[in-house]
Amino acid sequence: MAEVIDLAMCNNPQTRASWAAARAQAAQLGASMASYLPTLTVQGSGTRSMSRTGSVSTTSNLGNASLSASYLLYDFGGREASVENARQLLIAANANNDATVQNLFLSVVQAYYGLLSAEANTEALRIAEQSAREGLAAAETRYHAGAATPADVLQAKTALSQAVLNRITAEGNERNAQGTLANVMDIDLTQPLQLAPPPEAAPDLVAEADIGHLLALARKQRPDLAAAEAQIRATEASIKASKASGMPRISLDASAAASKATAGTTAGTTSSRSGSIGLTVTFPLFTGFKTQYQTEAAEARLQNDIATRDQLANQVALEVWKAYQTLLTDSQALRSAEDLVDSATQSEQVAMGRYRAGVGNILDLLSAQSALASARQQKVAALYNWRIAKFTLAQSIGVLDMTALDRIHAMER
Repeated sequence: MAEVIDLAMCNNPQTRASWAAARAQAAQLGASMASYLPTLTVQGSGTRSMSRTGSVSTTSNLGNASLSASYLLYDFGGREASVENARQLLIAANANNDATVQNLFLSVVQAYYGLLSAEANTEALRIAEQSAREGLAAAETRYHAGAATPADVLQAKTALSQAVLNRITAEGNERNAQGTLANVMDIDLTQPLQLAPPPEAAPDLVAEADIGHLLALARKQRPDLAAAEAQIRATEASIKASKASGMPRISLDASAAASKATAGTTAGTTSSRSGSIGLTVTFPLFTGFKTQYQTEAAEARLQNDIATRDQLANQVALEVWKAYQTLLTDSQALRSAEDLVDSATQSEQVAMGRYRAGVGNILDLLSAQSALASARQQKVAALYNWRIAKFTLAQSIGVLDMTALDRIHAMER
């Protein structure tokens, strides 16, 4: 499983897209930090003009160069708020990336166990098909011995045909499961996959921990909740930035310029230099209520972000609750399925023995074989549902990673 997960994390476009979004937001933070640095501007120009009056030609050249610098000294917290907004959005982007990775992790686990389950189900139906063939052979033996009717043979043939159909259907489901796993790994769908058989495992009620503890852990660990909290803080910072945009700005400005001019052939060259430094205070007296509306919009976004966070918290609590209850149910179902297979196996053996001895009937045998095949399928489904339920619970809490994979496998052993 670890190899499958590693390939999916490297190849799947979901992780590439979320990581690119996080990098883009990191660049936005760098751009917002530029407000703490001065801006430098260089300008230059050069012109050459020629004129002729009668027989007199005049040529003049003019060159200018200037350097200006500006540094924002104070803007009533607008710069700090903009940087904080970008920083919180980066935290949200990183948390969303973590959520994407965990969701993909769970999808890989589900596809991985889905293929193993499909393979095990196909094998169970092959065994059921073989049992049906043995039943048909027993019916034909009794018929030739004069101890059974043609109806027994026909019923046994019908049961065999049904078993073959079930096996063919299972093989198709297995191929579909293989395609699903290859797709989530982003590899060629035609590439054959051979998965190592999973270790033997049994339900362990250690997993059935205190649900209150799991809910509290989810509130701390879920990356999508962390992203929602960071979005709220980012919007709060944007409110401060909007309010600061209507306040004065104090900047330090400096400039230096030089020019050089030549005219005609005898007038010579003249040059000049100049420079300035000073404070600039900019105060927006009236902006058409733009600042007020921007602030109101940001405050409305804040209320929306808070409501979204609360809704997500409720959803997370429900996901943890359902995953917890599903794990409990699947643990108990697996134990019952194992008992069911044991009793169905014994029943089928007894029915086969009785039929071969001539004291049982074909209906009892076919019923026992059908019950055994169903029991084996139920055990396969219960086993892999239980395995998936453990990973689903880990994802709902927000702790699904390779460390969690090691812990879950250690519990199984």
